[in-house]
Amino acid sequence: MEIFLKEYLSIIRLEKNLSENTVSSYKSDLTAFIRFMEDFGIDDPSLVTYEHLSAFFKALSNLGLSVNSAARYYSSIKQFFLFLYKSKYIKSDPVEKLSSPKLEKSLPSVLSINEIDLIFSKPQVEDKLGLRDRALLELLYACGTRVSELSNLKLSDLFFKEDVIRVFGKGSKERIIPIGSSAVNWINEYLRKSRPLLEKRAKSENYVFLNNRGTKLSRMGVWKIVERYSKEAGITKIIHPHTFRHSFATHLLEGGADLRAVQEMLGHVDISTTQIYTHVDREYIKQVHKEFHPRG
Repeated sequence: MEIFLKEYLSIIRLEKNLSENTVSSYKSDLTAFIRFMEDFGIDDPSLVTYEHLSAFFKALSNLGLSVNSAARYYSSIKQFFLFLYKSKYIKSDPVEKLSSPKLEKSLPSVLSINEIDLIFSKPQVEDKLGLRDRALLELLYACGTRVSELSNLKLSDLFFKEDVIRVFGKGSKERIIPIGSSAVNWINEYLRKSRPLLEKRAKSENYVFLNNRGTKLSRMGVWKIVERYSKEAGITKIIHPHTFRHSFATHLLEGGADLRAVQEMLGHVDISTTQIYTHVDREYIKQVHKEFHPRG
């Protein structure tokens, strides 16, 4: 099965243009499955049965794996066996009979506008790193970018005359996102006063957000910035960069934005992924009803 796995990973990397992170997740999931099958003495995918698959998912459950993680394994295995079946390496697909684990419906954590203002007030903008951090936080909330999209943002991706930025999302898909005047002003301040002090021409490679060494700010660097100022603001919720993305989407919908427009800005291929924010919106509506309706 490892030979088939190598071929499959090469195909999804080249033909489907998936990111290295996604390919790595597929590899990890499928390697775990292959190792499990080896315990049954099976190294031929045509010998894998529904019973073997059921035993694998029961083992994951016994290990305490969440339903969401089990669903990810299911998706990886399903796509792998679909590839094997379509390539005529196997005569039947054993995953067809297997039901997908039912995902837990959990609402993402969302910051209130007051909490966002409080976090924004914490960076010391007179300091070069504090100014960078304020500009970074403003962009996270203004555009709802993923942390990798922000980390990889380059100066050539800023189109402030048109009030937009360009990012490259999952699978290197390009999209254009509007950006508000507050974020534009703070990023311009950072570019004028702070970035020149951080830049090292041989290392900076045109990236917008730089660390103290003059290189691109890493994903972990962004996480630490968000974590630091959230703690300083006294917010007890678990906050991470994606929380600003959730808040961006929720506040747009609360303000009456069209779901498809928000889908486009977030870069979701499937609108059902965006629809989780309508659940958050409904919670807000229920809260307003309870607070203001005479018999709420």
